[in-house]
Amino acid sequence: MCLNIEAIRADFPILSQKVYGKPLVYLDNAATTQKPLCVINKIEEVYTTINANIHRGVHRLSQLATESHEEARKTVQRFIHASSSNEIVFTRGTTESINLVASSFCRAKCQPGDEIIISAMEHHANIIPWQIQRDITGIALKVIPLTETGEIRLEDIEALISPKTRLISLTHASNVLGTVNPIADVVRLGHKYNIPVLIDAAQSVQHVPIDVQALDCDYLVFSSHKIYGPTGIGILYGKEKHLEELPPYQGGGEMIARVTFEKTTFNELPFKFEAGTPDYVGSAALGEAIRYVEKLGLDNIWNQEEHLLQYATEKLQEIDGMQIYGTARHKSPVVSFLVNGIHAFDMGTLLDHLGIAVRIGHHCAQPLMDALGIDGTLRASFAFYNTEAEVDALVEGIGKVRKMFG
Repeated sequence: MCLNIEAIRADFPILSQKVYGKPLVYLDNAATTQKPLCVINKIEEVYTTINANIHRGVHRLSQLATESHEEARKTVQRFIHASSSNEIVFTRGTTESINLVASSFCRAKCQPGDEIIISAMEHHANIIPWQIQRDITGIALKVIPLTETGEIRLEDIEALISPKTRLISLTHASNVLGTVNPIADVVRLGHKYNIPVLIDAAQSVQHVPIDVQALDCDYLVFSSHKIYGPTGIGILYGKEKHLEELPPYQGGGEMIARVTFEKTTFNELPFKFEAGTPDYVGSAALGEAIRYVEKLGLDNIWNQEEHLLQYATEKLQEIDGMQIYGTARHKSPVVSFLVNGIHAFDMGTLLDHLGIAVRIGHHCAQPLMDALGIDGTLRASFAFYNTEAEVDALVEGIGKVRKMFG
């Protein structure tokens, strides 16, 4: 099945606007995706028809809002094939999900000198939380090196594993290089040594199907706004046995069973990790976004995005002075690049005035930039609503900027 891109683009009102009098070419999807009308309408629907605090009220609106929120949890469960909705924890996003695991896991499972393994391509969200816990608990971080093509090797991971290794935390797909890591193999390797594995799926869940039971990962995290949903809400999946063992991340309302001044007993899963009023509007909109993606079909989405990636890579490679970073065999629809003699900021600013939105900078991956020996890159990232014509506009825009710089 081929996607009807023209019809799909009509679902995204923002794509029809102009920037500086030029048609918008939005190629910053790895930072955040645009939202279809059904998601926007769902937010309005909740606020105008069932808005009420959930789980705590006997009145009709509260009951309806609660049902909507918990139905969204079941939608996420189905989407990633979790065995129970108790394994789905709502957070503010990928960053908070990783912070939750880092804090609770290290409190419960780690002693000074214990080790966490991450990779050299990680987003800051999968580095800094572990560094904070290193300063608090005395754990150590070990870093998986990268090959020249921007990939990791299982033998390098295995060489880092020791009797003190407590967890492997790895991105599924690099937000800079586009590298898609062999996470199924990594999970098997970790479990060979009885080491749990956390997968950061922020850059993959919107592109390819994920089955957490088949994958057998212990934790998986992602953000709503990367998968065409609203900002400010995300997901932590954890195997129920692991979540039961971890202490709460935050305290407050909702996550308790009984409170006295002497002692508090905590709520059952998943509410133990959801302190305070949850984003029940965001959860409903995330559920709507997932249903939209499911309707299109992730296989169809990936076929379109893979085609755009290949088309863009071929066209960009024809530009004199072009340097592309990340040449892994398996990539997500991301191309990071520099053009000799032109600073990324200058190129990005001038492309913006042509209506072309790309990301510039270190992309929250400064250790990776240090390893590459650069300060940052330009990054074009694609979604299923992008077109070959937009890739052509990017290539033409880069050509115009090159002429300006002689």
